[in-house]
Amino acid sequence: MSKTDEYVRKPEWLKTKINTNRNYTDIKKMMRQKKLHTVCEEANCPNIHECWAERKTATFMILGDVCTRACGFCAVKTGLPNELDWQEPERVAESVEHMGLKHVVITSVARDDLRDGGAAVFAETVQEINRRNPFCSVEVLPADMKGEYENLKILMDAGPDILNHNIETVRRLTKKVRARARYDRSLQLLQNAKKINPETPTKSSIMIGLGETKEEIIETMDDLRAHSVDIMTIGQYLQPTKKHLKVQKYWHPDEFAELKEIALSKGFTHCVSGPLVRSSYHADEQVKKVKETSL
Repeated sequence: MSKTDEYVRKPEWLKTKINTNRNYTDIKKMMRQKKLHTVCEEANCPNIHECWAERKTATFMILGDVCTRACGFCAVKTGLPNELDWQEPERVAESVEHMGLKHVVITSVARDDLRDGGAAVFAETVQEINRRNPFCSVEVLPADMKGEYENLKILMDAGPDILNHNIETVRRLTKKVRARARYDRSLQLLQNAKKINPETPTKSSIMIGLGETKEEIIETMDDLRAHSVDIMTIGQYLQPTKKHLKVQKYWHPDEFAELKEIALSKGFTHCVSGPLVRSSYHADEQVKKVKETSL
């Protein structure tokens, strides 16, 4: 199947508008000048033009651009990572300041080669952003950091406003979709984040279209709620290249709307569900909703 054939098969609701205004081009130029990476670019996010053009939010990817894992859904490069760049936290914070962001998401490649899974650099980045941008909320989206409680505590002690860790898929498909990751390990990380700081909201995301059933999605919702997760996002999986896992189903927008209502009925304080939704999509609005709910 050619790339053209695959595109033709996509339903109308998956088409996005390209907006390359000055905001977009300025941000792209700045990222290259400061040698920074974003998951917006590396993971081929369909919302990059919307978010960058409106300067809503940006998701910085730290710890390099080479991942130690090769997940079946992810477009990020895999291989042997470079050495740590301890100047990276400062450059990220400077960029956040330059962009005038009110909310920023910090994610990373998986760094199984590091003893702390990259927790120290994560923490330094959060602290540097808070120092330079005291009115900007910070959401962290780490890998599982080997499931080590001590690694997570290093990150949580830095004081992020939201801890986001993606479950990605249902239990049955985890081994096929997520290299080296474990479904229960991810749940435990989310629970441990609450144990370390009960006041910090936790968030997780699932992509659908990989062959899961509606019942399995609801089971995943129940598992996340049982581990004290506050926010959930649900989006359509899109095959980044022909080498990655194939899309098994394009869920209809009405089905996403129904899943949102089910999630809210389960007790999530906020849920964003739609074909083009990604973990960081409208993250600025999510943190605002959480703050309003806690008042």
